[in-house]
Amino acid sequence: MTYSPVQPFFSARVSVTLCFVDGIACQDAATILTQETEMTSNRWDTSYEWKAVTLLALGFGLVGLDRWLIAPLFPAIMKDLHLTAQDVGNCIGILGLSWGVFAALMGGISDKIGRRKVLIPAIIAFSLLSGFSGVAGGLASLLAVRALMGVAEGSFCPTSFAATADASHPKRRGFNLGLQQSGFALFGLALSPIIATQLLNVVSWRWVFALVSIPGLILGLLMYFVIREPRAIEPESTVPQARGHAHASQGNWRDVFKSRNIPIAMIALFCAMTGVFVLGAMLPLYLTDYLSLDTQRMGIVVSAIGFGGFVGQFGLPGLSDLIGRRLASIAGFAGTAVMLYIFRGVGAQPLVLFIVLFVASFFTLGLVSLLSGPVATEAAPVGMVSTAIGIVVGAGEIFGGGVAPALAGFVATKFGIQNIVWLPICAVILGIGVSLLLEETAPARARGNARSVDLTVSEQPE
Repeated sequence: MTYSPVQPFFSARVSVTLCFVDGIACQDAATILTQETEMTSNRWDTSYEWKAVTLLALGFGLVGLDRWLIAPLFPAIMKDLHLTAQDVGNCIGILGLSWGVFAALMGGISDKIGRRKVLIPAIIAFSLLSGFSGVAGGLASLLAVRALMGVAEGSFCPTSFAATADASHPKRRGFNLGLQQSGFALFGLALSPIIATQLLNVVSWRWVFALVSIPGLILGLLMYFVIREPRAIEPESTVPQARGHAHASQGNWRDVFKSRNIPIAMIALFCAMTGVFVLGAMLPLYLTDYLSLDTQRMGIVVSAIGFGGFVGQFGLPGLSDLIGRRLASIAGFAGTAVMLYIFRGVGAQPLVLFIVLFVASFFTLGLVSLLSGPVATEAAPVGMVSTAIGIVVGAGEIFGGGVAPALAGFVATKFGIQNIVWLPICAVILGIGVSLLLEETAPARARGNARSVDLTVSEQPE
Protein backbone atom coordinates (compact mmCIF):
# COMPACT_ATOMS: atom_id res chain seq x y z
CA MET A 1 0.00 0.00 0.00
CA THR A 2 1.34 3.40 -0.90
CA TYR A 3 0.56 6.80 0.51
CA SER A 4 0.34 10.14 -1.26
CA PRO A 5 2.85 12.87 -0.31
CA VAL A 6 0.16 14.65 1.67
CA GLN A 7 -2.03 11.79 2.92
CA PRO A 8 -1.31 10.63 6.47
CA PHE A 9 -1.93 7.16 7.87
CA PHE A 10 -5.00 8.57 9.58
CA SER A 11 -8.06 10.15 8.00
CA ALA A 12 -7.37 13.26 5.88
CA ARG A 13 -10.36 15.00 7.40
CA VAL A 14 -10.84 15.36 11.15
CA SER A 15 -13.54 17.26 13.01
CA VAL A 16 -12.63 18.89 16.33
CA THR A 17 -15.56 19.79 18.59
CA LEU A 18 -15.93 21.21 22.06
CA CYS A 19 -16.45 17.89 23.81
CA PHE A 20 -14.41 14.99 25.21
CA VAL A 21 -12.94 12.53 22.75
CA ASP A 22 -12.08 9.10 24.21
CA GLY A 23 -11.58 10.71 27.59
CA ILE A 24 -9.26 13.40 26.23
CA ALA A 25 -10.35 17.01 26.42
CA CYS A 26 -10.72 18.68 23.03
CA GLN A 27 -7.85 21.01 23.86
CA ASP A 28 -5.60 17.95 24.02
CA ALA A 29 -7.25 16.54 20.91
CA ALA A 30 -6.47 19.78 19.11
CA THR A 31 -2.82 19.41 20.16
CA ILE A 32 -2.75 15.88 18.78
CA LEU A 33 -4.37 17.09 15.56
CA THR A 34 -1.76 19.82 15.20
CA GLN A 35 0.99 17.25 15.56
CA GLU A 36 -0.69 15.02 12.96
CA THR A 37 -1.01 17.96 10.57
CA GLU A 38 2.68 18.71 11.02
CA MET A 39 3.44 15.09 10.14
CA THR A 40 1.40 15.57 7.01
CA SER A 41 3.28 18.73 6.06
CA ASN A 42 6.55 16.78 6.26
CA ARG A 43 5.35 14.58 3.39
CA TRP A 44 4.29 17.55 1.26
CA ASP A 45 6.14 17.94 -2.04
CA THR A 46 7.53 21.41 -1.43
CA SER A 47 9.79 21.14 -4.47
CA TYR A 48 6.82 20.91 -6.82
CA GLU A 49 4.98 23.56 -4.82
CA TRP A 50 7.68 26.17 -5.40
CA LYS A 51 8.31 25.21 -9.01
CA ALA A 52 4.61 25.49 -9.80
CA VAL A 53 4.12 28.75 -7.90
CA THR A 54 7.19 30.29 -9.57
CA LEU A 55 6.06 29.37 -13.09
CA LEU A 56 2.48 30.47 -12.45
CA ALA A 57 3.72 33.75 -10.95
CA LEU A 58 5.85 34.40 -14.04
CA GLY A 59 2.90 33.46 -16.24
CA PHE A 60 0.58 35.89 -14.51
CA GLY A 61 3.37 38.45 -14.67
CA LEU A 62 3.37 38.14 -18.45
CA VAL A 63 -0.41 38.52 -18.40
CA GLY A 64 0.17 41.86 -16.67
CA LEU A 65 2.99 42.84 -19.02
CA ASP A 66 1.02 42.09 -22.17
CA ARG A 67 -2.08 43.76 -20.78
CA TRP A 68 -0.52 46.96 -19.47
CA LEU A 69 2.32 47.51 -21.92
CA ILE A 70 -0.13 49.48 -24.04
CA ALA A 71 -0.82 52.16 -21.39
CA PRO A 72 2.59 53.96 -21.49
CA LEU A 73 2.61 53.52 -25.27
CA PHE A 74 -0.71 55.31 -25.68
CA PRO A 75 0.74 58.82 -26.16
CA ALA A 76 2.67 57.48 -29.20
CA ILE A 77 -0.21 55.28 -30.41
CA MET A 78 -2.69 58.16 -30.14
CA LYS A 79 -0.61 60.27 -32.50
CA ASP A 80 -0.23 57.50 -35.09
CA LEU A 81 -3.81 56.22 -35.00
CA HIS A 82 -5.50 59.55 -34.14
CA LEU A 83 -7.17 58.32 -30.94
CA THR A 84 -8.88 60.26 -28.14
CA ALA A 85 -8.91 59.77 -24.36
CA GLN A 86 -12.27 58.03 -24.74
CA ASP A 87 -10.69 55.61 -27.23
CA VAL A 88 -7.92 54.89 -24.71
CA GLY A 89 -10.48 54.03 -22.05
CA ASN A 90 -12.37 51.81 -24.50
CA CYS A 91 -9.20 49.90 -25.46
CA ILE A 92 -8.53 49.14 -21.80
CA GLY A 93 -12.19 48.47 -21.07
CA ILE A 94 -12.90 46.01 -23.89
CA LEU A 95 -10.10 43.73 -22.72
CA GLY A 96 -11.53 43.85 -19.20
CA LEU A 97 -15.01 42.93 -20.43
CA SER A 98 -13.90 39.91 -22.44
CA TRP A 99 -11.51 38.93 -19.62
CA GLY A 100 -14.39 39.00 -17.13
CA VAL A 101 -16.74 36.90 -19.26
CA PHE A 102 -14.17 34.21 -20.00
CA ALA A 103 -12.78 34.17 -16.46
CA ALA A 104 -16.26 33.17 -15.27
CA LEU A 105 -16.70 30.61 -18.06
CA MET A 106 -13.27 28.99 -18.13
CA GLY A 107 -12.93 28.80 -14.36
CA GLY A 108 -15.74 26.25 -14.29
CA ILE A 109 -14.46 24.43 -17.37
CA SER A 110 -10.98 23.96 -15.88
CA ASP A 111 -12.58 22.34 -12.82
CA LYS A 112 -13.94 19.71 -15.19
CA ILE A 113 -11.28 19.20 -17.88
CA GLY A 114 -8.17 20.04 -15.85
CA ARG A 115 -5.75 22.94 -15.50
CA ARG A 116 -3.17 22.13 -18.21
CA LYS A 117 -5.70 22.07 -21.06
CA VAL A 118 -6.58 25.68 -20.26
CA LEU A 119 -3.29 27.16 -18.98
CA ILE A 120 -0.93 26.20 -21.79
CA PRO A 121 -3.09 27.17 -24.82
CA ALA A 122 -4.09 30.40 -23.04
CA ILE A 123 -0.53 31.62 -22.39
CA ILE A 124 0.49 30.88 -25.99
CA ALA A 125 -2.60 32.64 -27.34
CA PHE A 126 -2.29 35.86 -25.36
CA SER A 127 1.43 36.10 -26.11
CA LEU A 128 0.81 35.89 -29.86
CA LEU A 129 -2.10 38.35 -29.66
CA SER A 130 0.07 40.84 -27.78
CA GLY A 131 2.47 40.80 -30.72
CA PHE A 132 -0.46 41.32 -33.11
CA SER A 133 -1.33 44.55 -31.26
CA GLY A 134 1.66 46.06 -33.02
CA VAL A 135 0.14 45.57 -36.49
CA ALA A 136 -3.13 47.38 -35.71
CA GLY A 137 -3.93 49.93 -38.39
CA GLY A 138 -6.72 51.76 -36.59
CA LEU A 139 -9.07 51.80 -33.62
CA ALA A 140 -11.27 48.92 -34.85
CA SER A 141 -8.41 46.46 -35.34
CA LEU A 142 -6.81 47.47 -32.05
CA LEU A 143 -10.11 46.89 -30.22
CA ALA A 144 -10.52 43.49 -31.89
CA VAL A 145 -7.04 42.31 -30.87
CA ARG A 146 -7.48 43.57 -27.31
CA ALA A 147 -10.84 41.82 -26.99
CA LEU A 148 -9.29 38.51 -28.09
CA MET A 149 -6.44 39.04 -25.64
CA GLY A 150 -9.04 39.34 -22.91
CA VAL A 151 -10.46 35.95 -23.91
CA ALA A 152 -7.07 34.27 -23.51
CA GLU A 153 -6.00 36.15 -20.38
CA GLY A 154 -9.39 35.70 -18.74
CA SER A 155 -9.10 31.95 -19.32
CA PHE A 156 -5.59 31.87 -17.82
CA CYS A 157 -6.43 33.92 -14.71
CA PRO A 158 -8.77 31.78 -12.55
CA THR A 159 -7.18 28.54 -13.77
CA SER A 160 -3.73 29.73 -12.68
CA PHE A 161 -5.09 30.75 -9.26
CA ALA A 162 -6.68 27.33 -8.82
CA ALA A 163 -3.47 25.59 -9.94
CA THR A 164 -1.57 27.61 -7.34
CA ALA A 165 -4.09 26.61 -4.67
CA ASP A 166 -3.75 22.98 -5.79
CA ALA A 167 0.03 23.09 -5.35
CA SER A 168 0.06 25.04 -2.07
CA HIS A 169 0.08 23.67 1.45
CA PRO A 170 -2.96 25.09 3.34
CA LYS A 171 -0.69 26.95 5.76
CA ARG A 172 0.90 28.82 2.84
CA ARG A 173 -2.17 29.26 0.67
CA GLY A 174 -2.68 32.97 1.31
CA PHE A 175 1.00 33.81 0.86
CA ASN A 176 1.41 31.66 -2.28
CA LEU A 177 -1.72 33.01 -3.96
CA GLY A 178 -0.52 36.52 -3.21
CA LEU A 179 2.98 35.75 -4.45
CA GLN A 180 1.61 34.30 -7.68
CA GLN A 181 -0.59 37.32 -8.32
CA SER A 182 2.22 39.73 -7.45
CA GLY A 183 3.83 38.88 -10.77
CA PHE A 184 1.02 40.83 -12.44
CA ALA A 185 1.98 44.00 -10.61
CA LEU A 186 5.74 43.55 -10.96
CA PHE A 187 5.78 42.89 -14.70
CA GLY A 188 2.56 44.60 -15.79
CA LEU A 189 2.55 47.77 -13.73
CA ALA A 190 6.13 48.21 -12.48
CA LEU A 191 8.36 47.06 -15.32
CA SER A 192 6.09 47.61 -18.35
CA PRO A 193 6.16 51.45 -18.21
CA ILE A 194 9.94 51.39 -17.84
CA ILE A 195 10.38 48.79 -20.58
CA ALA A 196 7.99 50.57 -22.93
CA THR A 197 9.32 54.08 -22.51
CA GLN A 198 12.94 52.98 -22.79
CA LEU A 199 12.34 50.80 -25.86
CA LEU A 200 10.59 53.74 -27.54
CA ASN A 201 13.98 55.40 -27.65
CA VAL A 202 15.20 52.54 -29.85
CA VAL A 203 12.23 51.12 -31.80
CA SER A 204 8.68 52.10 -32.68
CA TRP A 205 5.70 51.15 -30.51
CA ARG A 206 4.83 48.41 -33.00
CA TRP A 207 8.12 46.58 -32.42
CA VAL A 208 7.75 46.92 -28.65
CA PHE A 209 4.67 44.68 -28.82
CA ALA A 210 6.48 42.14 -30.99
CA LEU A 211 9.47 41.85 -28.66
CA VAL A 212 7.50 41.30 -25.45
CA SER A 213 5.44 38.45 -26.94
CA ILE A 214 8.43 36.06 -27.01
CA PRO A 215 8.81 35.23 -23.25
CA GLY A 216 5.25 33.90 -23.03
CA LEU A 217 5.93 31.27 -25.69
CA ILE A 218 8.96 30.04 -23.75
CA LEU A 219 7.04 29.94 -20.49
CA GLY A 220 4.23 27.93 -22.09
CA LEU A 221 6.76 25.25 -22.97
CA LEU A 222 8.10 25.14 -19.41
CA MET A 223 4.58 24.81 -18.01
CA TYR A 224 3.98 21.84 -20.29
CA PHE A 225 6.78 19.94 -18.55
CA VAL A 226 6.17 21.08 -14.95
CA ILE A 227 2.49 21.77 -14.15
CA ARG A 228 0.56 18.73 -12.94
CA GLU A 229 -3.14 18.01 -12.94
CA PRO A 230 -5.01 17.59 -9.64
CA ARG A 231 -5.48 13.98 -8.53
CA ALA A 232 -9.08 14.19 -9.65
CA ILE A 233 -10.80 16.44 -12.14
CA GLU A 234 -12.79 17.80 -9.20
CA PRO A 235 -10.38 17.71 -6.24
CA GLU A 236 -11.47 17.88 -2.64
CA SER A 237 -11.54 21.37 -1.21
CA THR A 238 -8.71 22.32 1.12
CA VAL A 239 -10.78 24.98 2.86
CA PRO A 240 -11.66 24.93 6.54
CA GLN A 241 -15.44 24.99 6.97
CA ALA A 242 -16.70 26.62 10.17
CA ARG A 243 -20.28 25.44 9.87
CA GLY A 244 -20.14 21.69 9.43
CA HIS A 245 -18.73 19.32 6.88
CA ALA A 246 -18.63 20.24 3.21
CA HIS A 247 -20.41 17.93 0.83
CA ALA A 248 -19.24 16.87 -2.57
CA SER A 249 -20.12 19.36 -5.23
CA GLN A 250 -22.29 18.32 -8.13
CA GLY A 251 -20.79 21.01 -10.34
CA ASN A 252 -23.75 23.41 -10.21
CA TRP A 253 -22.36 26.93 -10.43
CA ARG A 254 -25.23 28.19 -8.25
CA ASP A 255 -23.68 26.31 -5.34
CA VAL A 256 -20.91 28.91 -5.35
CA PHE A 257 -23.35 31.54 -4.11
CA LYS A 258 -24.29 29.56 -1.01
CA SER A 259 -21.41 31.28 0.72
CA ARG A 260 -22.22 34.95 1.25
CA ASN A 261 -18.53 35.79 0.84
CA ILE A 262 -18.77 35.16 -2.92
CA PRO A 263 -21.19 38.00 -3.80
CA ILE A 264 -19.48 40.25 -1.26
CA ALA A 265 -16.07 39.48 -2.80
CA MET A 266 -17.50 40.24 -6.26
CA ILE A 267 -18.61 43.71 -5.20
CA ALA A 268 -15.45 44.38 -3.19
CA LEU A 269 -13.24 43.30 -6.09
CA PHE A 270 -15.13 45.66 -8.40
CA CYS A 271 -14.26 48.49 -5.98
CA ALA A 272 -10.59 47.49 -5.80
CA MET A 273 -10.23 46.95 -9.54
CA THR A 274 -11.76 50.34 -10.26
CA GLY A 275 -8.85 51.84 -8.36
CA VAL A 276 -6.28 49.71 -10.16
CA PHE A 277 -7.53 49.98 -13.73
CA VAL A 278 -8.61 53.60 -13.77
CA LEU A 279 -5.17 54.61 -12.53
CA GLY A 280 -3.39 52.15 -14.81
CA ALA A 281 -5.28 53.36 -17.88
CA MET A 282 -5.43 57.11 -17.29
CA LEU A 283 -2.45 57.97 -15.11
CA PRO A 284 0.03 58.30 -18.01
CA LEU A 285 -2.23 60.93 -19.59
CA TYR A 286 -2.80 62.60 -16.20
CA LEU A 287 0.95 62.93 -15.65
CA THR A 288 1.86 64.10 -19.17
CA ASP A 289 -1.16 66.27 -20.05
CA TYR A 290 -2.10 67.69 -16.63
CA LEU A 291 1.18 67.70 -14.66
CA SER A 292 3.34 68.15 -17.81
CA LEU A 293 5.90 65.44 -16.95
CA ASP A 294 8.06 64.18 -19.81
CA THR A 295 7.69 60.59 -21.04
CA GLN A 296 10.66 59.17 -19.11
CA ARG A 297 9.61 60.70 -15.78
CA MET A 298 6.04 59.62 -16.41
CA GLY A 299 7.25 56.05 -16.89
CA ILE A 300 9.14 56.10 -13.59
CA VAL A 301 6.16 57.50 -11.64
CA VAL A 302 3.68 55.06 -13.17
CA SER A 303 5.98 52.17 -12.29
CA ALA A 304 5.20 52.91 -8.61
CA ILE A 305 1.83 51.22 -9.19
CA GLY A 306 3.63 48.03 -10.03
CA PHE A 307 6.35 48.12 -7.40
CA GLY A 308 3.88 48.97 -4.62
CA GLY A 309 1.42 46.43 -5.96
CA PHE A 310 4.11 43.76 -6.17
CA VAL A 311 4.81 44.07 -2.45
CA GLY A 312 1.13 44.41 -1.60
CA GLN A 313 -0.04 41.40 -3.59
CA PHE A 314 1.83 38.96 -1.39
CA GLY A 315 2.16 41.25 1.64
CA LEU A 316 -1.54 41.92 2.31
CA PRO A 317 -2.73 38.31 1.75
CA GLY A 318 0.20 37.06 3.83
CA LEU A 319 -0.77 39.48 6.59
CA SER A 320 -4.36 38.26 6.33
CA ASP A 321 -3.15 34.76 7.24
CA LEU A 322 -2.36 36.29 10.65
CA ILE A 323 -4.95 39.03 11.24
CA GLY A 324 -7.82 37.63 9.17
CA ARG A 325 -9.25 38.29 5.70
CA ARG A 326 -11.94 40.73 6.87
CA LEU A 327 -9.67 43.07 8.84
CA ALA A 328 -7.04 43.02 6.08
CA SER A 329 -9.68 43.97 3.50
CA ILE A 330 -11.01 46.87 5.57
CA ALA A 331 -7.49 48.18 6.20
CA GLY A 332 -6.62 47.85 2.50
CA PHE A 333 -9.58 49.93 1.31
CA ALA A 334 -9.07 52.57 4.01
CA GLY A 335 -5.38 52.90 3.20
CA THR A 336 -6.08 53.24 -0.52
CA ALA A 337 -8.66 55.98 0.05
CA VAL A 338 -6.28 58.05 2.19
CA MET A 339 -3.37 57.71 -0.23
CA LEU A 340 -5.41 58.58 -3.34
CA TYR A 341 -6.80 61.69 -1.64
CA ILE A 342 -3.23 62.77 -0.87
CA PHE A 343 -2.13 61.95 -4.42
CA ARG A 344 -4.63 64.30 -6.08
CA GLY A 345 -3.14 67.24 -4.14
CA VAL A 346 0.47 66.56 -5.16
CA GLY A 347 1.85 68.63 -8.02
CA ALA A 348 4.59 67.84 -10.53
CA GLN A 349 6.94 66.31 -7.95
CA PRO A 350 8.03 62.91 -9.32
CA LEU A 351 9.56 61.58 -6.08
CA VAL A 352 6.55 62.47 -3.92
CA LEU A 353 4.15 61.16 -6.58
CA PHE A 354 6.09 57.89 -6.69
CA ILE A 355 6.03 57.39 -2.90
CA VAL A 356 2.32 58.15 -2.49
CA LEU A 357 1.40 56.01 -5.48
CA PHE A 358 3.59 53.17 -4.16
CA VAL A 359 1.70 53.07 -0.84
CA ALA A 360 -1.72 53.39 -2.52
CA SER A 361 -0.89 50.52 -4.85
CA PHE A 362 0.36 48.36 -2.00
CA PHE A 363 -3.14 48.46 -0.58
CA THR A 364 -5.28 48.37 -3.71
CA LEU A 365 -3.41 45.60 -5.56
CA GLY A 366 -3.07 43.72 -2.30
CA LEU A 367 -6.87 43.83 -2.14
CA VAL A 368 -7.17 42.38 -5.64
CA SER A 369 -4.94 39.48 -4.62
CA LEU A 370 -6.71 38.96 -1.29
CA LEU A 371 -10.26 38.99 -2.65
CA SER A 372 -9.68 36.92 -5.78
CA GLY A 373 -7.30 34.52 -4.03
CA PRO A 374 -7.79 33.43 -0.40
CA VAL A 375 -11.30 34.90 0.06
CA ALA A 376 -12.70 33.30 -3.11
CA THR A 377 -10.81 30.04 -2.57
CA GLU A 378 -11.97 29.60 1.01
CA ALA A 379 -15.59 30.33 0.09
CA ALA A 380 -15.63 27.76 -2.73
CA PRO A 381 -17.68 24.56 -2.54
CA VAL A 382 -15.85 21.25 -2.77
CA GLY A 383 -14.35 20.78 -6.24
CA MET A 384 -15.35 24.26 -7.47
CA VAL A 385 -12.36 26.41 -6.51
CA SER A 386 -11.65 27.57 -10.07
CA THR A 387 -15.37 28.20 -10.66
CA ALA A 388 -15.59 30.41 -7.58
CA ILE A 389 -12.45 32.32 -8.51
CA GLY A 390 -13.70 32.76 -12.07
CA ILE A 391 -17.04 34.19 -10.96
CA VAL A 392 -15.42 36.63 -8.52
CA VAL A 393 -12.71 37.70 -10.98
CA GLY A 394 -15.23 37.88 -13.83
CA ALA A 395 -17.49 40.28 -11.97
CA GLY A 396 -14.55 42.41 -10.85
CA GLU A 397 -13.14 42.53 -14.38
CA ILE A 398 -16.40 43.30 -16.16
CA PHE A 399 -17.21 46.27 -13.96
CA GLY A 400 -13.86 47.32 -12.46
CA GLY A 401 -11.65 46.42 -15.42
CA GLY A 402 -14.17 47.02 -18.22
CA VAL A 403 -16.84 49.57 -17.35
CA ALA A 404 -14.74 51.72 -14.99
CA PRO A 405 -11.92 52.57 -17.47
CA ALA A 406 -14.50 53.45 -20.15
CA LEU A 407 -16.27 55.66 -17.60
CA ALA A 408 -12.93 57.23 -16.70
CA GLY A 409 -12.38 58.01 -20.37
CA PHE A 410 -15.76 59.75 -20.44
CA VAL A 411 -14.90 61.74 -17.30
CA ALA A 412 -11.53 62.76 -18.75
CA THR A 413 -13.13 63.88 -22.03
CA LYS A 414 -16.08 65.76 -20.53
CA PHE A 415 -14.72 67.08 -17.23
CA GLY A 416 -10.94 67.10 -17.65
CA ILE A 417 -8.22 64.56 -16.98
CA GLN A 418 -7.54 66.10 -13.54
CA ASN A 419 -10.86 64.75 -12.22
CA ILE A 420 -10.32 61.06 -12.90
CA VAL A 421 -8.85 60.42 -9.42
CA TRP A 422 -12.27 60.97 -7.82
CA LEU A 423 -13.61 57.81 -9.48
CA PRO A 424 -11.27 55.37 -7.67
CA ILE A 425 -11.57 57.35 -4.43
CA CYS A 426 -15.35 56.85 -4.40
CA ALA A 427 -14.98 53.18 -5.30
CA VAL A 428 -12.58 52.32 -2.48
CA ILE A 429 -14.70 54.18 0.09
CA LEU A 430 -17.59 51.94 -0.97
CA GLY A 431 -15.24 48.98 -0.57
CA ILE A 432 -14.76 49.75 3.14
CA GLY A 433 -18.47 49.29 3.78
CA VAL A 434 -18.65 46.13 1.68
CA SER A 435 -15.69 44.57 3.52
CA LEU A 436 -17.50 44.90 6.84
CA LEU A 437 -19.91 42.20 5.61
CA LEU A 438 -17.23 39.55 4.99
CA GLU A 439 -17.27 36.38 7.07
CA GLU A 440 -13.86 35.41 8.47
CA THR A 441 -12.37 32.34 6.77
CA ALA A 442 -8.63 32.57 7.44
CA PRO A 443 -7.65 29.16 8.89
CA ALA A 444 -5.90 30.57 11.97
CA ARG A 445 -8.68 33.05 12.76
CA ALA A 446 -11.49 30.64 11.95
CA ARG A 447 -10.03 28.04 14.32
CA GLY A 448 -9.99 30.62 17.08
CA ASN A 449 -13.59 31.74 16.51
CA ALA A 450 -15.44 28.56 15.62
CA ARG A 451 -16.85 26.07 18.13
CA SER A 452 -16.44 23.29 15.61
CA VAL A 453 -13.59 23.26 13.14
CA ASP A 454 -12.88 20.95 10.25
CA LEU A 455 -9.25 20.70 9.26
CA THR A 456 -8.81 19.29 5.80
CA VAL A 457 -5.49 18.28 4.33
CA SER A 458 -5.51 18.74 0.59
CA GLU A 459 -3.97 16.43 -1.91
CA GLN A 460 -1.31 17.80 -4.21
CA PRO A 461 -1.50 17.33 -7.96
CA GLU A 462 0.56 14.47 -9.29
